[in-house]
Amino acid sequence: MSGARPPLALAADERLIFALDVPGRAQALEWIDRLGDSVRFYKIGMELLASGDYFPVLDDLAARDKRVFVDLKFFDIPATVAGVVRGLGRWPVSYCTIHGWHPAMMQAAAEANTGSDMRLLAVTVLTSMDGNDLRSMGIPGEPEAIVVERALAAQAAGIDGVIASGLEAGPIRRATGPGFSIVCPGIRPGGPAGDDQKRSVGVAQAFRDGADAIVVGRPIRQADDPRAAAVAIQREIAESLSN
Repeated sequence: MSGARPPLALAADERLIFALDVPGRAQALEWIDRLGDSVRFYKIGMELLASGDYFPVLDDLAARDKRVFVDLKFFDIPATVAGVVRGLGRWPVSYCTIHGWHPAMMQAAAEANTGSDMRLLAVTVLTSMDGNDLRSMGIPGEPEAIVVERALAAQAAGIDGVIASGLEAGPIRRATGPGFSIVCPGIRPGGPAGDDQKRSVGVAQAFRDGADAIVVGRPIRQADDPRAAAVAIQREIAESLSN
């Protein structure tokens, strides 16, 4: 089994990951230009994939010296996921997500992820889900217990880290120890926003509890001045890291 590698060496301003949830390349380039040097790390996900522009945008980001997070949450038989991870490792990708529900699949992905700097992150429980959602799927227990269980399984399989709510960053860090990456989506700098994120936290709490990086989308995208919103989050990250 492949062992997890050291976490990415992230500069302070690379710990904010902007969710580039757009329908095509033109809109992606508009956002990259609009945010300028306020964002150095971008997540590209399923909406962009459907446009056919996914890899051109990946190349655009790399050409502008931006880090890239491929968030496609791979989940299939071990051989298939291993093949995808092996192929994706040839691209300039810093993070890639797979689902954290299948130990054999995670182990196959970890073993396939050699010869690149890409780090694999296992998705634990989506931040849009709560305990009621888990129970409706036949999964007993509260999100924190399930998330920690899946984080430990990912670590045992050789995966580099997890995607999890900031609410579980502390328990994950205590369970896995240092060196295991924790990336937290669903961050709401101004507090709960009444959207589909059920398990969200603020910037400072996520980093205080052990997050390595955060993913922010709508709080920047929907701001009156998106670049100023990103700068404000970067400032809060820097303050959190210095405390």
